[in-house]
Amino acid sequence: MRVSILTREYPPSVYGGAGVHVAQLVPQLRKFIDVDVQCMGEPRDGATAHAENYPAGANAALRVFGADLSMVAAVPEDVELVHSHTWYANLAGHLTGLFRDVPHVVSAHSLEPDRPWKAEQLGGGYRLSSWAERTAYNGADAVIAVSEGMKKGILAAYPELEPEKIHVVLNGIDPEEFKPDTNTDVCERIGMDPTKPSVVFVGRITRQKGLVHLVRAAQHLDPETQLILLAGAPDTPEIAEEFNQAFGAVKESRGGGVVWVQEMLPRASVRQVMSNATVFACPSIYEPLGIVNLEAMATETAVVASAVGGIPEVVVDGETGFLVDYDPARADDADYIAAFEQTFADRINELTRDPDRAEAFGKAGRQRCIDKFSWETIAQQTVDVYRAAIDRHAARSAG
Repeated sequence: MRVSILTREYPPSVYGGAGVHVAQLVPQLRKFIDVDVQCMGEPRDGATAHAENYPAGANAALRVFGADLSMVAAVPEDVELVHSHTWYANLAGHLTGLFRDVPHVVSAHSLEPDRPWKAEQLGGGYRLSSWAERTAYNGADAVIAVSEGMKKGILAAYPELEPEKIHVVLNGIDPEEFKPDTNTDVCERIGMDPTKPSVVFVGRITRQKGLVHLVRAAQHLDPETQLILLAGAPDTPEIAEEFNQAFGAVKESRGGGVVWVQEMLPRASVRQVMSNATVFACPSIYEPLGIVNLEAMATETAVVASAVGGIPEVVVDGETGFLVDYDPARADDADYIAAFEQTFADRINELTRDPDRAEAFGKAGRQRCIDKFSWETIAQQTVDVYRAAIDRHAARSAG
């Protein structure tokens, strides 16, 4: 079987969970099938890259569509199936499926209807990304949901989809890449004291990741607990203003022990910081699964996370960490949000005050990663979905 993987992100240019997923999945798939990779950005080894530069000066979504068309033209003629990841490549997958008359499989890492704040970032491009995603999902021969929670989300967002074409294949983790690292040189370089309790966040500064809630919650953390943020630049000026205001307030009130690293650290450095943290925090308001929680668990670090999307399928409350309820429908209720932030801080404090329990959660988390989230198993399940998609496409073509 020859398959083309269509994705925006591919090593070494990986900035989000979908990129990590593709980077880990492709080598495992190659144990079973022939895999071609089409990605976006600068040229790189192991993939055909397509620049997002046409039409020049256009809205970002239009330039992604330009790269999508370039992908369609570059997919090998003998491909038997295309598999697209995120709306960035969904249009390319849909058009390639039509152009080559081959099955198209979509992996659902997120859903545009569940991320309305992206209109701040993309403007009218958000309507384009939403159209591309809906069109691709409706036309696909199979849709892979990365969690049961994500499957429910897909059916809620796109009720016209046939449930039988949605397959749940969880994201995974490589426990040999993410494992405990007792070194401290990176921690010390960024200003983190490994001998003191700490809570660490890793991710982008977006509405989705909910970082502003963690920063506000930090006002309620015990004074000796460090707040370590490995977070790149905010997505939009509006998010930047909100985050900077909250960060300035917590830094002023807590003094030392507040660290914000804006550079994108190598994965090995992130692994060390996670390993030396008492708690890893994931305050997301939307998360189909959350690979970053698996990465933290694999380093034997306890997790405190919001109970949204697929996170409860990863973090076991009271066993590998704590879950904090969050209702997106109440996002505009200031009192509710304040209570959520207080509870989030309380759960972190429980673990920083009880390092033995935090350690036990961490060890249980790593074992869960090993037992439940193997990439080789995920690759095998993905190939099974490919076979189902080929059969479905053949049946549709036969009329």
